[in-house]
Amino acid sequence: MTEQKEYYDSIALGYDELHSEEQLKKLELIGKEIANDAQLKDFINPSDKLLDVGCGTGISTGFFKAKEKQGIDPSSELIKIAIKHHPLIKFKVGQAEELSYKNQEFDVIISLTAIQNFTNISKGLEEIKRVGKKFILTFLRRSQKRETIEKLIKEKFKVVKKIEEDKDIIFFCE
Repeated sequence: MTEQKEYYDSIALGYDELHSEEQLKKLELIGKEIANDAQLKDFINPSDKLLDVGCGTGISTGFFKAKEKQGIDPSSELIKIAIKHHPLIKFKVGQAEELSYKNQEFDVIISLTAIQNFTNISKGLEEIKRVGKKFILTFLRRSQKRETIEKLIKEKFKVVKKIEEDKDIIFFCE
């Protein structure tokens, strides 16, 4: 069991209290960008199949309108809460580095403030790219891994737009 998984399992009951306001603010910013930027207007559609990698308690998974939504997170305790909060969404315990989905199975993949926690960032991003078509990827601005993450995102994806907000760097990619 990784230190990250142990940490998130241990804070699961207080996770929403700690992070929901910040997550919702970020999600609203992403939603406004999609609504107001012509190059992003078809980024997420109600007919899409969406996967949330590092979904936590499902705050971000539940935010967007999509035909089918799924979430994956290494913390079994966070997944239990996600299932309770969003019983119609399919959630499972798993790692970004080993996504058990078909190639390009999802129209859009979101991964909000999780990439810096991946055990192997390069492998996690490769798996995300393999199973998706469009991507919204964010990570902490102050992460010690910032340079590495930005470099890998730019190498593996076509960046459509980059935004820096208070705490995160947000990439819209294809």
